Amino acid sequence: MLNLTRAVRQLKKERAQAQSRLEQLDTALKALGGVGGLNRGSVRARTTSGKRRPMSAAARKRIAAAQRARWAKWKAAQKKK
Repeated sequence: MLNLTRAVRQLKKERAQAQSRLEQLDTALKALGGVGGLNRGSVRARTTSGKRRPMSAAARKRIAAAQRARWAKWKAAQKKK
């Protein structure tokens, strides 16, 4: 029974250490989040409305045409191999 008590005490100690380490990591992530890392949530928080900007039909057509051209170029390169 004494060994079980020691094991439980050791596990609680390790849990406290892990929790402390997680808190340190959270603090570091918060500090680095404002530097312009990969935190996408901060980018959305900076926008005023939170909604996407509308795209004109002409812009959608240009984007679609450019994508079709990229795919055609890729497919042509695959046929040559």
